[in-house]
Amino acid sequence: MKKRLENKLTTASQLLKTLIALQIVVLFTPHVCGLGATTDSEASNAPKASKSTQSNINVFYGKDTLPLGIRSRYVENINGLTIHILEAGYEAKNRPCILLLHGFPELAYSWRKVMLPLAKAGYHVVAPDQRGYGLTTGWNGHYDGDMDSFSLINVVRDALGLVSALGHESVEAVVGHDYGSPVAALCALIRPDVFRSTVLMSAPFGGLPQLPLNTANETSEGRAPPALTIHDELAALPHPRKHYQWYYTEREANDNMLNCPQGVHAFLRAYYHFKSADWKGNKPFKLTSWSAAELAKMPTYYIMDLDKGMAECVATEMPSPTTIEACKWLSDEELMVYSQEFEKTGFQGGLNWYRCGKDSKLSAQLQLFSGLTIDVPSCYIAGSNDWGIYQSPGSLERMKKTACTKLLSVNFVKGAGHWVQQEQPKEVVELLLRFLEQIKASK
Repeated sequence: MKKRLENKLTTASQLLKTLIALQIVVLFTPHVCGLGATTDSEASNAPKASKSTQSNINVFYGKDTLPLGIRSRYVENINGLTIHILEAGYEAKNRPCILLLHGFPELAYSWRKVMLPLAKAGYHVVAPDQRGYGLTTGWNGHYDGDMDSFSLINVVRDALGLVSALGHESVEAVVGHDYGSPVAALCALIRPDVFRSTVLMSAPFGGLPQLPLNTANETSEGRAPPALTIHDELAALPHPRKHYQWYYTEREANDNMLNCPQGVHAFLRAYYHFKSADWKGNKPFKLTSWSAAELAKMPTYYIMDLDKGMAECVATEMPSPTTIEACKWLSDEELMVYSQEFEKTGFQGGLNWYRCGKDSKLSAQLQLFSGLTIDVPSCYIAGSNDWGIYQSPGSLERMKKTACTKLLSVNFVKGAGHWVQQEQPKEVVELLLRFLEQIKASK
């Protein structure tokens, strides 16, 4: 009897120990999983990341789509700004710098697919959110705010200050896409000692505004009366139109895009699709003149319907769910980075660049450099399906003949529209590295 009682007590004691051990396991198992451990069941049911299997904790946006090796950083006190940059190749000191300047409506994120390959080639690759965009702060985003701060000359000052703050006395190449292209061009034209070469993407550089010549010796006699403006001519077409750059100067433009019925995400999806090689109507060709009849040959993202805002113009070309799913160069997860940032900031910062470009006072500032050319090595890259090549008739030809005296190559990338470095990043990287090798070989 006593023996049986002892056995029962021993068994009860063992059960109690087992229960305590199980409680300890249950209590601490969540913390172990939090460090990365998963069961077979958890692994099979976990959602798969579309671009990266590991979250990039070193960036401030795009954590699940920016590859490891790219990091975010804030650089303070740059011409009144705190500039957010993405950078790659930062691990080693004294690397030559490549500065990447985005356009509208984009972010530093637009360069995500070319940064690591350029860094692997030995460069410190820097892409800022430019003034008016993304996580960069210190700019006024109101229509009635300080528009002058968005002038091209001041944005060049931003780039120069950023390069210096990062410890670079010079830049191996400044690369600009879309509205980043004229900034890159002006960087190379004004400060060739710092910006030693330039790559212009999508928007050709046809030169700066010229000073009127011999006006003091001319008389008004025999002069033709002022012609209709291009806006009058476009509005008078059988299918009335208007130019998108002037539309972007209007107060309503930001609200039209930011508060459109389809939402910012859908607006940007349609906008990016419409200007890409995925939209089969993008078959650009040379326009013969700056006239309404010629300009009206371009799609409505450039020459808009007169009675529509940009959100309405692009909504008609919203891709189908199947097309979106098949879009390899801009997944919905990647697009979300853009839409979330523009929902926070609005579009007015970027639109202010267009306002400055059409302001006669600020345009006159550029006449200070009238007659100057880009005399450092230069290169032009655009998608073969990009209407940006021809949207300003004559600019491409002036760039080739006079504006860039050391233009090493003009390249049209097949299978790409306006967003060339996102649509065909491998080809763009190859062209950039070939250009830089050409420069090295010529020294």
